[in-house]
Amino acid sequence: MSSLVDEVRAGRTAEAVSLLDGMTDAERRACFPELKALRKELRADQWTAQARRAYPTLHAAGAACQTGAAGVASWLAASDMRWWPASPGVLIDLLGDRAPGWLGDVVHRLAERPVSSRVPYELMAGLVRLSGCPVPTTEAYVHGWVEHIGHVWQHGDTVLDRLRKDPHLGRLAAALFQTNDIGGRLAWTATEGPDSWTEALARLTVEGVLDRRATVDACLARLLRGGPAADHRVFLRMLKSFALTREEEREHLADWLALASEAASVVAAHAQSVLASLALDGELTARQLAELSGAVLFRTEKKLVRAQLVLLGKVIARDASTADELLPAVAQAFGHEDSDVQERALKLVERHVRKAGTAEVREELATAAGQLIPTLRARAAQSLGASPVAAEPVTYEEVLPPAPQPVRLAPAPDSATELAEEIGALLATEGDVATFERALDGLVRHAYRDRDMLMEALEPVVAGRWWNQRDPRHGFGADDHFTGNHGLFNAAHGLELLLATLRGNLLTTTLDKARRRWTVTTDCGHSPLARAFETRIWEVAYRIRTEPLPFLLSTPTWGTGLLEPDELVARLDEYRYLGARVSDADFAQALLRVRRGDRAVAEAAARRAAELGTPEGTRLSAWLVSGAPAVPAFRRRTAQDRILVESAEVPELQGDFPSGFRPLGRPASVYRDRWHCYHWSDGMRQHWLALLPEQREVVAVRMLRDFSSVAVNDSRGDAAVLPLLAESGGEAGEAVHLAVAYGLGARHPEDRLAAVDALLVLAARGQLDTARIGADLGQLARLGAVKPSRLVESMRTAVATGANATIWGMLRHTLPALLADLASEGSAAPARGLADLLAVAAECAERTGAREEIPHLARTADRRGSSRLVTQARRLRGTLAQGVAA
Repeated sequence: MSSLVDEVRAGRTAEAVSLLDGMTDAERRACFPELKALRKELRADQWTAQARRAYPTLHAAGAACQTGAAGVASWLAASDMRWWPASPGVLIDLLGDRAPGWLGDVVHRLAERPVSSRVPYELMAGLVRLSGCPVPTTEAYVHGWVEHIGHVWQHGDTVLDRLRKDPHLGRLAAALFQTNDIGGRLAWTATEGPDSWTEALARLTVEGVLDRRATVDACLARLLRGGPAADHRVFLRMLKSFALTREEEREHLADWLALASEAASVVAAHAQSVLASLALDGELTARQLAELSGAVLFRTEKKLVRAQLVLLGKVIARDASTADELLPAVAQAFGHEDSDVQERALKLVERHVRKAGTAEVREELATAAGQLIPTLRARAAQSLGASPVAAEPVTYEEVLPPAPQPVRLAPAPDSATELAEEIGALLATEGDVATFERALDGLVRHAYRDRDMLMEALEPVVAGRWWNQRDPRHGFGADDHFTGNHGLFNAAHGLELLLATLRGNLLTTTLDKARRRWTVTTDCGHSPLARAFETRIWEVAYRIRTEPLPFLLSTPTWGTGLLEPDELVARLDEYRYLGARVSDADFAQALLRVRRGDRAVAEAAARRAAELGTPEGTRLSAWLVSGAPAVPAFRRRTAQDRILVESAEVPELQGDFPSGFRPLGRPASVYRDRWHCYHWSDGMRQHWLALLPEQREVVAVRMLRDFSSVAVNDSRGDAAVLPLLAESGGEAGEAVHLAVAYGLGARHPEDRLAAVDALLVLAARGQLDTARIGADLGQLARLGAVKPSRLVESMRTAVATGANATIWGMLRHTLPALLADLASEGSAAPARGLADLLAVAAECAERTGAREEIPHLARTADRRGSSRLVTQARRLRGTLAQGVAA
């Protein structure tokens, strides 16, 4: 028994296999406890040379020394064995003498594991071959099969050759169409020829190796199922490779109709082309075409909608008898959200309305015209006999989402075990301000009450942390890591620092030096925010080691970071009762968070604070009666292709504040600050906002370059904090409005959506200056920082919520800047997306009853031609001139 473990420790796989071959089942089982203990020992530090050497042999021996199929499968697929596993050949050799039924059970258990378990396909396929069991069709097995077949470069043959030889081809090919996220793996092979999965499978259906009908049905069913874009591309290419005959296309008529109506755009376009060919050849009835059109004409893809209208026009032109069936289908597009689609549909109806054979159809068309935009409805009143546009003034009421209500923080967990669970979750996800602040306060409270109980509860959390490894070979310790030039990466990193302090992994001198070091001027725009956050964390760590605090004074009352004055007074009173010494950094953060905007509340709390008779009470009292938080002077600066803001000094943030907090009040310069920095964590921005919850402009100025990057540099995720910026307190001025403006023109949809959320929050709170942000957008668009085509998507999203007046209030100031360049002869081509922006503005004006003049609009509307730009300019001009009702 011990000799086997010795061979495993030494990593001698051949010798261990030889020993195992000579053992009985009972002897093997007797070895397993020692192997299990060795695995636990290696798992403590599985990256050492010894562990790398022993793991492959341990992997093989542990599988051979168990008799239960479940246990063997679990051992083979274990995550700690994944990095240095035994080869599939060795494992198959060791397990090959087991009963076929047992082997089949093992392989099916392995195949049920998720793809991320990375069970080798060669191992599973070898066990299938030995057991003679049905081949598994799980995701893990099919993904492995596809990857194995695709590695033709290793064997000198082709995908087609290997598929022909596969004894399980029929079952696995059918499973291919049922497997999730397989398109990405299939796409790794060639797109054409015998090395292409698509052409190989198509060829096998022609040869009869695969059932053609069943394979085509499965491919269509997969496209109907939907899925990732990679799946759409691969299976559509496969469907095209089948080169269906006209008879096969007719057999799947219902599938084409469903795909054209509901599938992804690229798939729907192919289905639409098949149906168009059938319709023009008379293979599709007018009723079927009308049913199809009813679904396609309300898709958002303009290309599909236009193609469907063209098809309907061709069919009506060829056969006038279809007009009664198809013209009402065309009229359904009168309600489309895009006015160009409405106009195309109206033109088509006007062209063929005389072919309508019954008065009922004409009446139906006239009624449907009521969905048209006002200018088109006025035209339809003449051509179709529709009801004229009402002349009554518009009655409009803005609909905005309710402003978010602040969430009160729950108390820190009373149980050390519960606190440990929350900290474990925070280390994995970072969490939000509320969860972080609760956990931070909880650590401080439990370290003060019962440090030993806290450490016992935290043991499962800290056991696997890198800084808790006491291996003397590690030359780079926790002191070096946490005190590096990069500072703390994020809030979770701050918790790591406190946990390492509690475990004794940082020296007291290191903690003392770190809490005193923040005295130099700023290095980058973020540094004042990062330093204030870190100063508090280092101070808390030092006090945990030297003089634990009973609790934190600065824990906010609300999730935004705001602290109620009464709560801070009560906490200072308890500190006085306990005789506890206040932490300078903790008290400074409490002052910056305490609510001063409500003067009545602040002054009442100030009187109670003065009565405490402590220096901190006196300081708090003076702070509360000093007035609302100061707003520094700002200056706009144009830096290359973006507009940024500089701020003057904030004297009240200097004074008696600790050195780590004073940079918050220093001037912010566009040109002086260095912007290449270590503050790349998106999650930190919410904590920076919570530093000054009533002075968001001061924070926004220092993050404005990040927000501009989502539009100028196409970065992703920097705008995610914008809704929290809108929910924060204090004035919403230059920096806040510019931040939202950049977000509205972001490259990525998720950033644009965050900016729209922020816009609506500001509007709902009555803090949005539509003229300011509209003018900002116009200037940014002229600089090229914001692309109108992206801005259109943001505007449409906001309009969809009912914020028509808000968006009109912005666009009426944005459009003049964009139209100004078109006001002179020989001007440059209009910006891409400008026509769509005019369409959104016209829609908002129609719904709100706006009536005014927009500079340069008339000149654009008077241009020659009927381009979309000119059409929408005329639509907007007509709406503003007439004030018609929507």
